[in-house]
Amino acid sequence: MWVSERWEDYELLDASGGEKLERWGKHILLRPDPQAIWQTPRTDPRWNRPDAAYRRSSSGGGAWEKNRLPASWVVRYGDLRFQVKPMSFKHTGIFPEQAANWDWAAARIRDAGRPIRVLNLFAYTGAATVACLAAGAEVCHVDAAKGMVAWAKENAACSGVAERPVRWIVDDCVKFCQREIRRGKTYDAVIMDPPSYGRGPGGEVWRLEDSLWDLVTTAAELLSDGPLFVLINSYTTGLSPSVLTYIAESVFTKKFGRGHSEAQELGLRATASGLVLPCGASCRWTY
Repeated sequence: MWVSERWEDYELLDASGGEKLERWGKHILLRPDPQAIWQTPRTDPRWNRPDAAYRRSSSGGGAWEKNRLPASWVVRYGDLRFQVKPMSFKHTGIFPEQAANWDWAAARIRDAGRPIRVLNLFAYTGAATVACLAAGAEVCHVDAAKGMVAWAKENAACSGVAERPVRWIVDDCVKFCQREIRRGKTYDAVIMDPPSYGRGPGGEVWRLEDSLWDLVTTAAELLSDGPLFVLINSYTTGLSPSVLTYIAESVFTKKFGRGHSEAQELGLRATASGLVLPCGASCRWTY
């Protein structure tokens, strides 16, 4: 399992009974987590007095109960800065477990010894984009949600990398890739964080297990002759790391005749117990 141990402004304080207790900077949040099904004792008193708690509704969805919480605030990860904004569907705009991947991608870029162009698909609020820009890459950031791209620009500004070479694209990721192929564009690295489920601008249904193969094969056509890496993230329950490895080997290694894939779960270590909470899976393919 890949676990980031470098956070200072984020801490998984505890996880139990389908919920997790977190520190985001100086603010304490309580959120649901379907992986934390164990019933360990909740000894941390902050379980009973978080600054905000996300409560599930019996009719579906949920809402925040905010006791003491600003609309947004900034958290740090090393030299990176990100805007945290609790949203109506329990997210905060940052997936802290992904820090392990930010570090990995940034190290590959710094060690490449050449200019690197990164395509970040389903790029959300741009944490990976910011990490790659800070490492010296040129980035094309693509997401279908205009608000998420605007938020990503805020994160780039917070981290002091907004003036670095970056394209901000609001578009359907698959259609954008198809157009880039027709234009003859290539990239040295691809990062993709596709959703488990969603609907396209025309109402078309997206299910990761049905669409991932086509997405990966399309992305492979955009890789340069000397690619650096591909990073695939998945938060789909039941899509194991070994499946991601098989896909990467079948597509990228077959295409280039060389390469290596490694896939693991991502996790966050709980301070109270030392247990690592599973938080999705990633596959890293390197040329």
